[in-house]
Amino acid sequence: MNGKLSIVLPSYKSKERLIKVRERLDAIFTAASIPFELIIVDDGSLDGSFDIALDLEKKYDNVKAYELSRNYTAHYALFAGFQKVTGDCISVVADDEQQPYELFVDMYREWQKGAKIIFPYRTKRDDPWTSRILSGLFYKTMSTISDFVYPPMGLDSFFIDREVVDLLNKRIHPINTTTVTELLRMGFNPTYMPYSRGKSTASKSRWTFKKKVKLAKDWFFSTSSFPIKLISYTGIFVSVFALALIVFYTYIRFFGNPDYWKLEVKGWVSLIILISFFSGLILLSLGIIAEYIFRIYEEVKARPGYIIKNKDNEKTN
Repeated sequence: MNGKLSIVLPSYKSKERLIKVRERLDAIFTAASIPFELIIVDDGSLDGSFDIALDLEKKYDNVKAYELSRNYTAHYALFAGFQKVTGDCISVVADDEQQPYELFVDMYREWQKGAKIIFPYRTKRDDPWTSRILSGLFYKTMSTISDFVYPPMGLDSFFIDREVVDLLNKRIHPINTTTVTELLRMGFNPTYMPYSRGKSTASKSRWTFKKKVKLAKDWFFSTSSFPIKLISYTGIFVSVFALALIVFYTYIRFFGNPDYWKLEVKGWVSLIILISFFSGLILLSLGIIAEYIFRIYEEVKARPGYIIKNKDNEKTN
């Protein structure tokens, strides 16, 4: 199987790099005899990046350029690009050249063997030490509290089969989520491939602090119900603790020997215990309500409850 590969490039302030990226991809795929198309999705750039993309589209038959109405961030640009791909397999590329482009050939060969989803994960990253520490802490936390296990240095790229992208296009509503989390949720026994991430060729990161916070929130809340469960568990703990104090102080007050326990049960103690008990009940009730809201939230997303894999002789409808 020597199917066409679609490469989606989310472009934002990329006018200095688009031509070089296309040239490098063309050289690598031509040498490997891999037919490909390049889908450039401009994510609301204001520096003329889309004009460069349009020039490339006019010059090369395998380049298509699209422009979003505003800056939505890279993951939403990818979802938009998935609607336009025509290849048998799809991958994504950044214009900063941190991911070695030769990796696409390795993933393509793995796809030819039957892999539906391939995740390249970082074993080394040439980033500032602050970014490495914060990123490692984030992925470790996510692996602990979410439904998925992430590589220690994270992942942000993938190589997927046409069947997978068709499912994404038809069944996933790209709102407050990320491409990686949706692909992890789908299953298909993904293959993982290690690589060493290089230094960015971009002079300045276009992922501002605000965008990183938004991405982290989308990643966190789209994969974890931990905050809701924490409210419930806190309510249970506070209620049980307060109930134990009620039993203990009631026993001391009416049946025990206060001198032995060296305790004097005052009226305000009972008041505080009762407030703690009912505060725990309120937290527990909020947690239960939140569980229902969380399930409504999941239903509103219209994600599939299950996915039936296609047989070899079937096509995705």
